[in-house]
Amino acid sequence: MKRVVLFCALFSLIHIYSSPVYRFKNQIDIKGTAFITDSLPSVLTRNHADLLESRLRGQAILKFGTHQLPDNAKEWETYRSGLRKNIIQKTGLIVNHDLPLDIKETGSVQMKGYRIKNISFQTRPGVYATANLYVPEGKGPFPAVINMLGHWRKGKSDIDGPQPVGHSLALNGYVCLTIDPWGAGERTSVHGIFEYHGANLGASLLNIGESLTGVQISDNMRGVDLLSSLPYVDPKNIGATGASGGGNQTMWLAAIDERIKAALPVVSVGTFESYVMRSNCICELLPDGLTFTEEAGVLGLVAPRAIKMCNHKQDAAPSFFPFEMQRTFNNARPVFEMLGAENNISSQVFDKTHGYWSEDREAMLGWFDLHLKGIGTGAPKKEIPFETLPNQQLMVYPIGKRDPAVITTAAYCEKRGKELRSAFLSAGSVDASEKQMELRNILRINERSGLRKVHQYTSDGGWDRLALESSDDKLIPVLHMAPANKSLGYVIISNPGGKKAISAELITELKKKGQGIVIADLSGTGEASSTKENTGNRSMMLHTQSRSELWLGKTILGEWVKELGVLSEFLRTKYHAQKVSMDGSKESGLAGLFLAATGGNVDEIILRDAPLSYQFDSQGSVDFFSMGIHLPGFLNWGDVSLAAALSGKNVRMINPLTMSGGKISEEELRSYQQEFKKLRTISNQRGETIFN
Repeated sequence: MKRVVLFCALFSLIHIYSSPVYRFKNQIDIKGTAFITDSLPSVLTRNHADLLESRLRGQAILKFGTHQLPDNAKEWETYRSGLRKNIIQKTGLIVNHDLPLDIKETGSVQMKGYRIKNISFQTRPGVYATANLYVPEGKGPFPAVINMLGHWRKGKSDIDGPQPVGHSLALNGYVCLTIDPWGAGERTSVHGIFEYHGANLGASLLNIGESLTGVQISDNMRGVDLLSSLPYVDPKNIGATGASGGGNQTMWLAAIDERIKAALPVVSVGTFESYVMRSNCICELLPDGLTFTEEAGVLGLVAPRAIKMCNHKQDAAPSFFPFEMQRTFNNARPVFEMLGAENNISSQVFDKTHGYWSEDREAMLGWFDLHLKGIGTGAPKKEIPFETLPNQQLMVYPIGKRDPAVITTAAYCEKRGKELRSAFLSAGSVDASEKQMELRNILRINERSGLRKVHQYTSDGGWDRLALESSDDKLIPVLHMAPANKSLGYVIISNPGGKKAISAELITELKKKGQGIVIADLSGTGEASSTKENTGNRSMMLHTQSRSELWLGKTILGEWVKELGVLSEFLRTKYHAQKVSMDGSKESGLAGLFLAATGGNVDEIILRDAPLSYQFDSQGSVDFFSMGIHLPGFLNWGDVSLAAALSGKNVRMINPLTMSGGKISEEELRSYQQEFKKLRTISNQRGETIFN
């Protein structure tokens, strides 16, 4: 079927490209905007390898080889303490164990031998999670298990994954708490309507200094608080399990929360190396993770407590192939052996597809019986048959009648963003040099790129075709047209859609002015893009590259800043450019601004359709900008207005927008004008920002 669809798509493209309309010099898109798709020549050799994937995969492979775990208890304890602190810091983990749980039960279902309670409970001040609590009949105290979810459409009640785990555990004498993940199940933007909690929505948490991984760990630690508070639960015997994204949560929870005595992650353990340029969710991202650890280190944090991994031969996700799990298992096992707990780490592979199947549940029952009840050998245990329930019976609230305290990702980001902006705007002064350094750290610009070599090809259509090879192993495709007069300088044009997304009117306008023109395909765009990206899905634009860069301690915007810096210096050195301006659309416009704000050699910056603020809003589409726009902790640092001030240059913002691509009202624009002007003043910087 996939081959048929692909063939049809290719046939359609061939038909379009061969049509007279397409061959017309300035193609007109459906919105009436002229694009010069076929008037700008290509630079790189046709059918070249995926340069972006090769470079990032190579870096990940190198990182895997450098991360070795200590082989003695003393060094391990130091490493362990530092690793745990790093994970807490990088995920933005916030948890308050003293916060009242305020458990609210809205209904229950009596089953044979156990009861299921539909509950919500407080995980953060004013933030509640929805969950099902499976409670066996009897006085207890019972061992308990927290059951975490991946991307099941119906959340905690889905009959293909999380719900059967709850039934099976309850029938075997375990209390089970099954939580809707942050932004999923009953915690989506619209109650009762499934949505993917990752991509741009989940990545928006990064801008407020948190992460989807961090808020999930926080939720789950509060889930352990809840189980520990119940009179019929034995708090010394609590386990954790989940599949896919839920298995990932299982690993993180067990690593951070030592109250977890035994864990069983399903189809989720691989290597961090294998996550790079693969299809994973941002809920599985540890920002900067590969700069200080591999997955074996995280598993090592569980030792000497117990963990067993179940992976599947038919899994379609390369990150979770049994081979990747085995690499991590082999590197983590020596830590358990060193601590005298070699029998507390185990793995099992089933000939199944991705999911949490009966074979996994039977392995789970045997593992938990051994480590939470002290019975059996740990071998799989036959399940007791059970019946699943329809979604409606396990929902905490009727559709459309959810308690407002069950806050959504959008509402949380908006609320927290406003708090951060309020604190930032109340500052009476700004230390410009300190803020520049902080911005470089946020962008993950540890060092500037240099120019290693220039590859020049034959000219085409009046354009010089160049490929700039940088000191950090990039190949930047460039089109160059000299100015009519050197005094007019150059304009570097960039667009997240690549050079073929640049309007014909802009090129024509610059030619008439006689200015020099340089058009660059930045990493992940145009000829420098990767075949691993899902370019047909707007919510996934630069999704794979964005996560991969963050794993490696970088950001897309930071990489673009470095590339634009290389271009600027090249023009000044090679062509003795007297003036270099940046003209970027959407996210690439921000890259030009950030280059100037961090001390780059730029004379003027033009931003088109760029956000005036990183403040989350719901006026447009959360997917208007790509995943590349997100910067961990940016609103904790300041905002776009501060970056404009630090540039010390004239900045022109054409058609400025909100973070979701929404229009700015006249009243809002006046407020922003005052904000941008104020930041120039308190930063003691020259220049001005003009809005068109």
